[in-house]
Parts: sequence; C-alpha cells; structure tokens
Amino acid sequence: MKYMMLLNQDNGFIEIMMQDGDTVEKIVLDFKERSYPIYFEEDFFKLPGILKEKNFSSKVLIITDTNVDNHYGEQLQHLLSGQGFICNKFVFQAGEQNKNLDTISLIYDECLKHRLDRKSVIIALGGGVTGDIAGFAASTFMRGIKFVQVPTSLLAQVDSSVGGKVGVDYQGSKNIIGSFYQPSLVYMNLKVLQTLPKREFISGMAEVIKHAVIYDYDFFEYLEQNIDSILKLDTNTLKYVVWKNCIIKSQVVQQDETEQELRAILNFGHTIGHALESVLDFSLLHGECVSVGMAAAAFIAYSNNLLAYNDYERILSLLQRFGLPVKVKDIDCNKVYEEMLRDKKQEKNKLKFILPVRIGRVIQTTEVTKENIFSALEHVT
Repeated sequence: MKYMMLLNQDNGFIEIMMQDGDTVEKIVLDFKERSYPIYFEEDFFKLPGILKEKNFSSKVLIITDTNVDNHYGEQLQHLLSGQGFICNKFVFQAGEQNKNLDTISLIYDECLKHRLDRKSVIIALGGGVTGDIAGFAASTFMRGIKFVQVPTSLLAQVDSSVGGKVGVDYQGSKNIIGSFYQPSLVYMNLKVLQTLPKREFISGMAEVIKHAVIYDYDFFEYLEQNIDSILKLDTNTLKYVVWKNCIIKSQVVQQDETEQELRAILNFGHTIGHALESVLDFSLLHGECVSVGMAAAAFIAYSNNLLAYNDYERILSLLQRFGLPVKVKDIDCNKVYEEMLRDKKQEKNKLKFILPVRIGRVIQTTEVTKENIFSALEHVT
C-alpha cells in the first residue's frame, strides 16, 4: 500500500491513498490499538480487498434485514464469495420492533450453525437497527468477535455506524440493553442513498441537523444554503454532508468514547425523542422523533432564556424546511414523561437534557424541571 497524502482535517485524520491505481478516501478514528477507518466509496467492490489487506478471517456472516436484503444482500454475498470468503447471510424481519433479544438469539444460532470462531467477522449491512443488532451480537458472541459496519441509510452513515454504540430495545424501552463496542472498520457506499425511500432519507437528516446545532455553526449555515441540492440527492453535496458528519462525530467520540461527559451532547433531542418512539410503538421513525425532541429541547432553552429567539426560530425552520416534524399529534404527555423516567441518560435520578445556548454550542443540565418538560411537551403536541 502506497500512501499519497495524509492530512489532519478538522482534527479527523483523512488519508488519500492508492489501491490498485484507485484513490480511496477515509477517516481514521483514533482509539489507540482499537483505531479503525471509515471508507467513503460509491460501490461495494473494494470491500473484499480491504478485508484481505487487514488479514480478516475468510469466514464471514452478513447480518441484514428484509428491506436491505432485497437490494444489496445477494450482491454483497456474491461479491465476497467470489473473492474467496466463506460468506453466509442472516436476514431478519425489518423494523424497530425486531431490535430485541429474540433476534440476538437467532443470530447466535446462526453463528453456531456456521461455526464462526473468534477470528470470524460479522458484517452489518443495513441501517441503524441492523448495525445496533449485529454489533451487539458481535460484542457478546465468544466474548467479542470482529464486526464491520456497512451502513445503507443516511441515518446510519452520518450517525449510528460511527462511535461503537450497539444494543437492543427491551420491554419497549429504546437501547436499554447494550454496550460500547467499536467496529473494525466502516465502509460507506454513498450510492445506496439514491435508493432510500424519501421518508427514510428525511429522517436521517435529523441527525445531520443535530450535529450542526451541537457542534458546528458553519455547517448549520451550509445546510441552510444547500437544502435543494441535498433533497435532490446531489452526489457531491451528499458526500460532503456524510463526510462532515463523520468528522464531527469522530471528534466527539474520540474525546469521550464511553459517554462520561462530552459524548452526551450527541443526545440532543433524544431524551424526549426516545420516549416518543416508545410511546408511539415505533410508528414514527427515529429521526422524526428526534426532530420533535430537538424542537422541544430548543423550546426549553428558549423559555429559560438560554437560547435567543432568532436561533430558536432558525433551528425549527431548518427542521421544517427539510420536511421533518416539530410537533406530533394525539400524545399523552404523562405517558411520555413516564417513559422518559426509564431513560438510561439520568444522573442522580434526574433527567439529563442537552440544551442549545446558540447554534453550534450546547450545554448539559439536570436542572430542567417537570414543569419545563410538560410545557415543552404541550408545545410540541
């Protein structure tokens, strides 16, 4: 492997290198001996060569869901098998309701059936649900085997595939069982975004906007100025959006891998958002609930004189201009609040909120009162 260039770009390491005459772009997340790259490509073709270059085992199990399998499952399995990998595939029924321990048990059965060992590799091919499930199975099977994230949704590419959070829902509570387990690499095929249903794509934009609000004012302005190009799925624009989000999340996660302090800012909109998902029995998509959660959190910040009205309006406006909801109908605020109390993001029995104080900067606080929360819930319902 001959390296052409190594740059330090916004504190994220970007390598431009040559592989069989082709240019490959990647970010490297620095976790010492557990560091791993994120590759940005426009097809799947280079993945087998990357796995071989890194001396991964030839025994591979692809985990995917019924939706993604129809588009890419056979293609990726055929590609890997054709390059000498012993590649099997497990397909589970698509949907958040299947992100549970029953599905994990089925994956364990599949691992045993195909005699995976400690050097074998699990590949998560799909969106956030698939990545969380496959990563959790990999983190616990034989006390941990390698896994590779191959995210196929915008939400997964800009958020859930990066940073090593894996897990499942339990008794209706979102991600209440899980672990921190970094992938061995992340491989982005940006072309798959062209086949996403529009609603799924828009849902992913909630996490994009979240990253801008919590960390990068200039990126927020970029989103305001490039809405049309993003919604038209312009290739170069999408590549920048995905790349920029990975840089932002990498910067945060590298400083606080297990969410002791800084990483918690990535939960902006999620305290209320996760509760909404559960109360609505996952009838709304994750990004849609997070969007409403961000609107509620911004309202709390504005109501407590932490956020200027202009910034509050800009946050709501950007969400709405991308077609994301800032309100949800027919919600029992008491049920949402009770579900919030089950959230794992608590500190000394107090709910922790991430509140914006200006675009590009947020604070963490446990001083949000019950009255503040209900006022916000009533405002967004």
